[in-house]
Parts: sequence; structure tokens; C-alpha cells
Amino acid sequence: MQLDKLSIINYKNIQAATLNLSARLNCFIGRNGEGKTNLLDAVYYLSFCKSAFNPKDSEVIRHDSDYFVLEGDYTTDAGEQGQVYCGMKRGTKKHFKWNRKEYKRLSQHIGKVPLIFVSPADAALIEGGSEERRRLMDVVISQYDTPYIEALGRYNKALQQRNSLLKQEGEPDPTLMELLEMQMAEHGETLYRKRKAFVQELTPVFQRIYQTICCNREQVSLEYVSHCQRGSLLDVIQRDRTKDRIMGFSLHGTHKDDLVMKLGGYPMKREGSQGQNKTYVLALKLAQFDFLHRTSGNNTPLLLLDDIFDKLDSSRVEQIVRLVSGDDFGQIFITDTNRDHLDRILQGSGFDYKLFSVENGEINQRED
Repeated sequence: MQLDKLSIINYKNIQAATLNLSARLNCFIGRNGEGKTNLLDAVYYLSFCKSAFNPKDSEVIRHDSDYFVLEGDYTTDAGEQGQVYCGMKRGTKKHFKWNRKEYKRLSQHIGKVPLIFVSPADAALIEGGSEERRRLMDVVISQYDTPYIEALGRYNKALQQRNSLLKQEGEPDPTLMELLEMQMAEHGETLYRKRKAFVQELTPVFQRIYQTICCNREQVSLEYVSHCQRGSLLDVIQRDRTKDRIMGFSLHGTHKDDLVMKLGGYPMKREGSQGQNKTYVLALKLAQFDFLHRTSGNNTPLLLLDDIFDKLDSSRVEQIVRLVSGDDFGQIFITDTNRDHLDRILQGSGFDYKLFSVENGEINQRED
């Protein structure tokens, strides 16, 4: 997949920008806070119908503006043309269109433009709670498996309704409670099977990429844990219904799934340095790219790399430069405050590129 042209109006601090992009490498240089990440987030929005950072759509509208518009002109690996449009006015719902036809459900768009985004916010994968790591699995699997999105939505709806019953002062309707538990178990076991298969296939690729970046100096592992591993999920959910009533929410289910991340056999959260943590997350995301490339209908994902070199020693930077300069990747968007890093990538490759400067929300192509 290739983004040929990007148009942005009133998205965060970007008032207006129209960019004709390179099919291979697009570099954005600027100081922190100038709008580089906002630009990448606009590209992310066109793939996922939402921001990577702002849960409320109204938060992405530029201050003192009443609306935002994003448009992207794409070319698939098969050479087919497609246009994505998104627009929203304050106080109204957003409109999302593919080739001028509006979607009935936004979930229909997920996977149309496969994408992997690596940013400093990914540190939360190691430092944050299990919801961050579940989201990592959900974001990738949803891009190639539509039934997964449907199962996830139905599971979450049943979970929300069960939690509402658990919070009631009076004793909840036992028939309704059991029905919701059966729905959670059915859809939860679907999520478990798909997540398990994904992690099993992802792990060896992730380990290979990590060892490439660290020059085989460190060993890492990734383990998927779930309540489904205790037996029938319905039995696991129903076993502690009394305790759930006391707590007022569901203690068991696939909404508690997690990924155990380790370095040298010890928890990454406790053991890893800043550079090791960043290497771990980057290797994980690049492994996801590899996985998605093989499963997304022969459409190469876009790769967004936001400020990836900070906190890394020169050896790791060199290995990353070699990786992203190789032929395994398609169109890349990369930001940095340091021109030297980008120059090393450009010098190490013979492919087409465009260089842009970003300052106070204004984006201009550079010729140097």
C-alpha cells in the first residue's frame, strides 16, 4: 500500500497541508512540539478511523476551528487507486468514506490500509497495564481478521452488560446473567484462539529482529497468558460470580489477557534499560509489520517511525538503519529532530525519498 497524496485541514496544530509523497521514504525534520507526530497521527487516523493518542475525536480539531478534514490518495500493491476521506464538525459525528462511498460501520474500513506505527508512547507497552498489551494484539489482528473485530465487539458488549448487572443493588436476573456469561465465553474463546496463534507466529520473528538490533548480546521472550488456559472459559467466569458481585465487576475473562515480556528470563519492566526497552518495543512492532505483510492480502503496510533513535546507542542505531533501509519494507514515514540519523539512512540506500521540514504546524518540502 502506498499513500500518494495527503491533505490535512485543522488537524491538531496543522492548519492546512497538502503533501505529494515519496513511494519509498518520507522524512520529517523539526524540533519537538512542532507537529511531526501530529502529521503521522493524521496518517494513522486514515487507517484506523481514530487518533493513536486522543480518545475523543473532538480533541483532534485544531483550537479555534469548528471542523477537521483528512484525505488520502492511495495505490494498492496491485496498482488499484483508492481515496479515503474523513471529516467532522464539532458536535456532530464524523464521516468516513472510501472512494466517496460512506461506510455504514467504521469497522468495515479497518485493514483496508494496513499500518504499523512506532512512537515513544509505545513505552507504555512495558511500563503500563495489561490493557496496553491487549491493544497491541487487537490492533494488528483486526487489520487482517474481520471476524476478530466482530468477536471483540460482542465480547466487550456482553462484558459491559454483565458488569452493569454486578453493580446492581438487588440480586441480578440469573437467566440474563447466565446468557451474558455464555456470550462472553463464546466470543472470548474465539479471541483466545486467534491471539494465541498470532503470538506463536510472531514470537520467533520478534526474537530474530531483536537479536539483529542488539548484535546477539541479549535474549528476549514473549509469553501470552489468558484465563482460557485454566479450562472452559464459561466455568472460569462463573466460578467466582459471588466475588464478582462483591467487587462490582468481572474478574475473569479475555479482558484480562496479557503478554509477559522478559529480558534474559526476567521481567522487562524491572530489568530493561531505556535503550533495551526501546529496542524491545521496536523489534515487536517490526515483527508485527512482517506478520501483517504476510496476512493483509498482499498489501504492504505503511510503516510510521516517530523519533525512534532517541535513547539508543550508536550500535543499535546502525542496525536499525540497516533494517529499515532494506527491501523488506514498503513506504516509510520517519520523524527525527536529528538530521544526522536521517542522512545515514538516505546515504545507505539508493531509493527514492522526500524530505520535509515541520515548524509550528507548517510542513514544507526541502530540496537538500
